[in-house]
Amino acid sequence: MKILLIKFRNIGDVLLSTPLVNNLRHHYPSAKIDFCINKETEAMLTLNPNLNEIYTYDRVNVKSLNSISRIREEVRFICFFKKQKYDIVINLTNGDRGNLIAWWAKSPIRIGCLNKNWFFRKALTHQTPSQGLRHTVEVNLDPLRALNIPIANKKVEIFWSPKDDQALSSELTNIKDFIHIHPVSRWLFKCISDITMAQIIDYCELNMGLKVVITASEDKFELEKVNKILSFTKSKPLNLSGKLSLKETAALNKKARLFIGVDTSIMHLSASNNVPVLAFFGPSGACHWGPWDNSEVRSGYSMIKGFQVMGMHRVFSESRLCQPCGKDGCNGSKISDCLMSLDFEKIKSNISEMLDEQNY
Repeated sequence: MKILLIKFRNIGDVLLSTPLVNNLRHHYPSAKIDFCINKETEAMLTLNPNLNEIYTYDRVNVKSLNSISRIREEVRFICFFKKQKYDIVINLTNGDRGNLIAWWAKSPIRIGCLNKNWFFRKALTHQTPSQGLRHTVEVNLDPLRALNIPIANKKVEIFWSPKDDQALSSELTNIKDFIHIHPVSRWLFKCISDITMAQIIDYCELNMGLKVVITASEDKFELEKVNKILSFTKSKPLNLSGKLSLKETAALNKKARLFIGVDTSIMHLSASNNVPVLAFFGPSGACHWGPWDNSEVRSGYSMIKGFQVMGMHRVFSESRLCQPCGKDGCNGSKISDCLMSLDFEKIKSNISEMLDEQNY
């Protein structure tokens, strides 16, 4: 049995597909299971013992080519998978490239998302339903339902090596208990007020007596955002922004008592590590993207907006009529008003309650 999974999306999306990998391995213990994803998302899958091969699509490089070279590269990429002779191909998004791979592979079983296009409806042997208000973890498990395969678990997983742990040893010297804060998203419209984030950092350090460790990617705009936040703080958190790989960030996060941040892949990473998450949501909906509690069998996010809880995780969100809008800020401003005036007293209460629940 040879199975190919396809997910041409971002880092967090790829991580949330790991429950499907786990279940396929459970049902087909001797199968060869491969995964095709966008380049730079592979850290979410590498070292996963349930996978055999990981193939990456370099969309940045392909887009840089001229028209003829681009078509040639796309054809070469798609044709590669036909030679592998997969028994099952599962496309986890409704993008054309994944559907073309599924069609061209000529596998006996080809599963994809519900598609209005006549060609792709005929190209697939099984179509999965639209997302609706369901969590993304549940949607990623739809191929199992299409094949009448029992769902053994809904656990999101990430793996790293001992070297990733060792890389943190010098950074965390004399730091036993800490709170991990990842204050920035690559999509700035998901970020809360810099002043509010600075107040959160100070509250954790000065009032709760816990060290704060800050992470961010090495992208210039993220580093600038962190520096601006820190310009408003009175405390001195440990700033590791731009210094850690995704694997090292996962290893760091696993040691934290609490994670605080916005709707990012690192939020999902923290939830996969079973580290309690306090996440701030504005334009995006928790029903689709809330931090998933691995100990639960169904989503706890029954509303599309407002404060919600799933197991050990909490989503802090207002209940404005316009939420969740899915837009890049109000009127294209890249700033979401619903994230700019959050009730800091309620934020403090949630931080205290979440730490108290750990019975320290």
